[in-house]
Amino acid sequence: MFLGEYEYKIDPKGRVAIPPKFRKHFANGIVLNMGAEQCVNVYPPQVWEEIAEKYGSGPIAPSKLRQRNRAIFASAFDMELDEQGRVMLPPPLRRHAGIKDSLVIAGANKYLDIWSKDRWEKQKDYAIKDFWQILESMEARQ
Repeated sequence: MFLGEYEYKIDPKGRVAIPPKFRKHFANGIVLNMGAEQCVNVYPPQVWEEIAEKYGSGPIAPSKLRQRNRAIFASAFDMELDEQGRVMLPPPLRRHAGIKDSLVIAGANKYLDIWSKDRWEKQKDYAIKDFWQILESMEARQ
């Protein structure tokens, strides 16, 4: 499980260090993908395989399935950590997330998010402000 938030800086070569306590989860690789909210999602390979299985097919029209697959899989990058526990953030993902210098790696249960520091602060404020409403709506469904 990935928990917490960690501030880092991207280096001149576009690399970012993964927090040391999480590196063991990425020993077999790391999958980076465009997050829906202008961030980068970071998955261990086994979690990415679950996503591929879940979203790679389904009871939707073939044209919609192709669109969904393009949105999910065309923006994904299969990467490796280097010996210092860093991963290179591909330029399309950096642009998508607005990452230029300071960033935050945030735990999101089964995966990590990488945010520009500014966008993270706004997202965190929004999430905290609406936390109780979200929690109540979840309780109402149970």
